[in-house]
Amino acid sequence: QVQLVESGGGLVQAGGSLRLACVASTRTFRTYSMGWFRQAPGKEREFVAATTWSGRRTYNVDSVQGRFTISTDDAKNTVYLQMNSLKPEDTAVYYCAAGIVFGKSDGEYDSWGQGTQVTVSS
Repeated sequence: QVQLVESGGGLVQAGGSLRLACVASTRTFRTYSMGWFRQAPGKEREFVAATTWSGRRTYNVDSVQGRFTISTDDAKNTVYLQMNSLKPEDTAVYYCAAGIVFGKSDGEYDSWGQGTQVTVSS
C-alpha cells in the first residue's frame, strides 16, 4: 500500500493562491497516475487534475483550467497542485490519490491521502 501525505491547505481570500503538496512513500506501478480530487460539504468527491510522474500526461477539469497546475518533483516523490485565482467555490477538502491507470474517476485510484482543507473566503 502506498502512503500519501498532503499538506499546504489553509484559508485564503478570493483571488489568492495556495500550493498543495502530496508526498508518496514509494514509487511503483501503483503510483503510475497521481491525481487530485476534492469534496465540498454536501457534495460528491470530484476529480480535479491528474498527471503521470513523467508529466507526459496531464489533465485538468474545465472548472480549474487556467487556474490550477499539477506538477511533479521526482527527486522528492512529491506531486503539487498550484492553485491560483482561487474562488469561494473552490472551498473543499482536497485529496491526493495514486493509481495504476491514468484516470479521472475515483474508482481508478487505489491509495488516498488523508485530505487537506482549502477554504476560500469572499
